[in-house]
Amino acid sequence: MNARHQGTRPEHLVEGSRQELAFQVHEPDAAALERPVLLLHGFASSSRLNWSDAGWLSALADAGRRVVTVDLPGHGSSPAPDELDEYSPSRIRAELLQLLADVGVRPYRAEDPASGVDLIGYSLGARLAWEFGGAQPQLVHRMVLGGPASHDPLADFDLAAAQQFLADGTPIADRSTQELLRMAQLVPGNNMFALMSMVQAIKAEPFTPTEAVPKMPLLLVAGEQDELASTMPELARLSGRADVVWIPGRTHADVVTSRAFKKAAIAFLAS
Repeated sequence: MNARHQGTRPEHLVEGSRQELAFQVHEPDAAALERPVLLLHGFASSSRLNWSDAGWLSALADAGRRVVTVDLPGHGSSPAPDELDEYSPSRIRAELLQLLADVGVRPYRAEDPASGVDLIGYSLGARLAWEFGGAQPQLVHRMVLGGPASHDPLADFDLAAAQQFLADGTPIADRSTQELLRMAQLVPGNNMFALMSMVQAIKAEPFTPTEAVPKMPLLLVAGEQDELASTMPELARLSGRADVVWIPGRTHADVVTSRAFKKAAIAFLAS
C-alpha cells in the first residue's frame, strides 16, 4: 500500500474553516473498490498505533481498499491547539467532514460503488463515527465500531485528580481514571496537556447516542473481556441494523489487534 500526504487542500470550505488534522491517503497497489475507508483511532493513541502497527493498513490493502487515516487533535502528528473548542467532538466532526470533501468523497449512491465512505472507529473513534454517521447519512455507506459503548467512559474521567497526579504525583482514587491515564502515559511523546484538554471538551459535550442514530448498516465489535463495551448491545438495539461480534479472550486495549476483528470488518464492508 502506498501512502501519500495531501499537500494542498481545495478552497471550498464545508464548515467555514480549514481542517488542520494530519492525515494520509493510502492507495492499494491494485484498487478493487474506489470507495475509501476512513479510520478513526482511540483516545491517547494515533493512526500509526491503532491502524498501521496493528496490521489494519496491510489487511485493507490486501482487500483492495483505499484508506484515509487521520490523527485527532493533540494526537500523533496533528497539532495540539491551545483553544479548548478545537478538541470538542462537534469540532472534530466538522473537520472530518471537511477532510472527506478535500479527498473527493461524494454522497453515497447505491448504484455507484465508488461513492460515499466506509468508517471504522475504535473506542473514542467509535463514538465519533456513530455521531458522524448519524449526522451525515448521505455520505456514509457502512460503519464498523470497535469497543463501542452507549456511554463515553471519558465523561466519567476524574479530570481534577488526573491533573493533580500529573502536577505532583498525588494518587488517583478512581480506578478507571487511573487506568486511562496509565495507558496514555505509556505512549512515548503523548502530549498530556492536549489529552486533558480533550477530556475536558468531551465532558462538555456528553455522548448521547439517541440524538442522532445512524441509519446505515453497522458492525459492532468488542472483546469478551472489555468492561468498557458492556453496553454495546444498547447501541445495537438503538440502531436496529447492527451485527454484533464478541471476540473471545480480548479486552478493550487489545481487541484492535485481533485478526478476527479485521476479517469480520473487511467482510462486512464488502457486503
